[in-house]
Amino acid sequence: MPDQERQLTVPEFVARKAAGRKIAVLTAYDYPMAALLDAAGVDVILVGDTLSMIIQGHSSTLPVTLDEMIYHAEMVGRAVRRALLVVDMPFPTNHLGPYEAVAAAGRILKETRCQAVKIEGGQDQADVIRTLVTAGIPVMAHVGLRPQSVHQLGGYKMQRDRELLLADAQAAEGAGAFGIVLECIPAELAKEITATVAVPTIGIGAGPHCDGQVLVSYDMLGLTRGSVPKFVKQYANLGAEIDRAVRSYCQDVRAVGE
Repeated sequence: MPDQERQLTVPEFVARKAAGRKIAVLTAYDYPMAALLDAAGVDVILVGDTLSMIIQGHSSTLPVTLDEMIYHAEMVGRAVRRALLVVDMPFPTNHLGPYEAVAAAGRILKETRCQAVKIEGGQDQADVIRTLVTAGIPVMAHVGLRPQSVHQLGGYKMQRDRELLLADAQAAEGAGAFGIVLECIPAELAKEITATVAVPTIGIGAGPHCDGQVLVSYDMLGLTRGSVPKFVKQYANLGAEIDRAVRSYCQDVRAVGE
């Protein structure tokens, strides 16, 4: 059973690194899923811009809008009682200048009950991170594979530039980020970055040495249609269970009166 009855705070999240307590993070996009994840004891719930792909059916995270992120995050926020709630800044809100970013992030905090935002970027986003933090908005950074830059990166590929990734992580920490997502980078490099920065690292496709892990909840529950990333461990196959249940229901309905 969960050992915490109140909502996790940003300082408590940061303190888990020094305490050696691993951090479990999952995504949610609506009230019922968020309520289930929160009650089961997940430490952080991320309203990811992956809702563009998982919920809306797009082929990338780029189409989702700020209003749509706020709409889904507000539903999630109503369900969360324990977990730290973080919301992605959708493309291109953090690329329009620091003060436009503050306006967008301010809307997210005011309208969704979240405690922090996440933005993709390291060195290139240091000014934005610093401005948001100065405005009192906690920021989680995201380096490595950046899905919002998928066209520039040439696809969803492992990122291996050690010097760049180390510099990005250090720049994000230096600008005030309270945590850093490391996506699709070699495990040994993720281990090195984790040892280098003082804030928690959250891995996705980055090996076991990060301070925590994040997965898309639909992927790990077997609800995603089509392929899922090869690093995903599926803990259930709820898609198959739903298929079985719906087929059984349809059979029962159609059998009435036969």
